[in-house]
Amino acid sequence: MAREGKAKVLTPDEFKRLLIVASNSSFEVRNIAIIYCSFGLGLRAKEIAALTIGDVSDNDYKLLDEICLKRSMTKGEKQRHVFLSNKKVRAALQVHLNKLNGSPLIKPLFITQRKSKFTPNVLQKWFRQMYDKAGIVAARSHSGRRTFITRLIEQGVDIKAVSKLAGHANIGTTAIYVDDNPERLKRISELVIL
Repeated sequence: MAREGKAKVLTPDEFKRLLIVASNSSFEVRNIAIIYCSFGLGLRAKEIAALTIGDVSDNDYKLLDEICLKRSMTKGEKQRHVFLSNKKVRAALQVHLNKLNGSPLIKPLFITQRKSKFTPNVLQKWFRQMYDKAGIVAARSHSGRRTFITRLIEQGVDIKAVSKLAGHANIGTTAIYVDDNPERLKRISELVIL
């Protein structure tokens, strides 16, 4: 369980439940794409809300290989690149783009049911509703980002690379995202050579 003040890291089963809830909604394609931006790219709610169609697509509505997050889109106003190389993330975003084909590239990538641009606060509330419907306690909009960072580190990705992907200036910030998981520590201790 997440410590007080930290968003919950979702288990694979909780993530599947979240996708099921997204799939059974009126805005299935949009909702799945938003979830993959959070969990598959590690984007913050502010960053997801700021994305335009042109940030992820070329003029033919084909997905780019990377997103350049402008300074105005990120926390701390640090430009960074996000790579669209995961097949599930790419598939979810391309299906969403296909539905937007013909819209001006300067339009928001994600719009609310009232046809307006998501604000970071509205997107945070949206995440809370999705988690509530999925029966996931203690999850917040930052849960996708924490899950992204935690899973990469648990899979052995070097913390410096994870820090770069997350847009952290300091590796110490990245380390804060990962709880001391007893199972992970047990696996690591088995690697010691004597």
